[in-house]
Amino acid sequence: MIETTPPASLVVLGPTASGKSDVAMAFASATPGAEIVAVDAMQVYRRMNIGTAKPTAADRAAVPHHGLDLAEPSAEFAVAEFAAVVRTVMRDIAERGGLPVLVGGTGLYLRSITDPMEMPGTWPAIRAELEARATAEGVAVLFAELQLRDATAAAKMEPTNVRRIVRALEVCTGSGRAFSSFGPGLDSYPPIEHRMVGLRWPRPLLATRIATRVHAMMAAGLLGEVEALLHEPAGLSRTARQALGYKELIDHLEGRVGLDDAVEQVIVRTRQFAVRQERWFRRDPRIRWVDVTEDPVVEALPVLRDWAAA
Repeated sequence: MIETTPPASLVVLGPTASGKSDVAMAFASATPGAEIVAVDAMQVYRRMNIGTAKPTAADRAAVPHHGLDLAEPSAEFAVAEFAAVVRTVMRDIAERGGLPVLVGGTGLYLRSITDPMEMPGTWPAIRAELEARATAEGVAVLFAELQLRDATAAAKMEPTNVRRIVRALEVCTGSGRAFSSFGPGLDSYPPIEHRMVGLRWPRPLLATRIATRVHAMMAAGLLGEVEALLHEPAGLSRTARQALGYKELIDHLEGRVGLDDAVEQVIVRTRQFAVRQERWFRRDPRIRWVDVTEDPVVEALPVLRDWAAA
């Protein structure tokens, strides 16, 4: 079943470290009734705070925030679950006369809110079997299988993205339908009520911001956060373990790589992730882009205000 579209919102999007949270916070702080909805696949996990750049306690006290801390790190939290929660939140905000301000860089999660989507179900037993195969046989074998079963879906995925490949095969097997057959095509961009503003940086400047941010996270205690999560009785789900910063530091804590190399891997992989985010968002003609070179709040906030008032 295709879900109905939630109330209209203002959306601030962009790659990691682009400053979108700062821009949204500045806008919401000065806009009566504005409430922030985080659209991030990893900020849904409790106690994963530093590495996901979750809003601070002070920010959350100043402006209502939603979409955070929805699941234990031991859980597999799917986009369908996220969309159901956020649609309810957005309707509640609208009924209060407020304005939902969506903030995020997880493209699929954002599309699940801005565009009506038919969400496939979940088949845990099939997923567990596929995850075991990925470990035993390697992700390349599963990707080749996906290419045969759903070439359209495979063409839109990184061949090394275990989580997405497993999910696509899970749906193909469990539903008997191609994964790509669910919802409107991700290459379709129909008119929507949501107004989207994207932050776009020159790539070298964004790369510098990412490195600075990773080192700041380490100084803030990211290594200790990851170690504490590893020691929790329920452990970390496969999805949570793959989060940027966590995956690399888990490798360090489990003795597979030195700390300096792990930190460098976090920086490199985060930069690569930012490029993928840019490519995803660049395809959407409904986004109004702001080119930022120095201060995202100063440069983007006037555009955001104009866009919200239009």
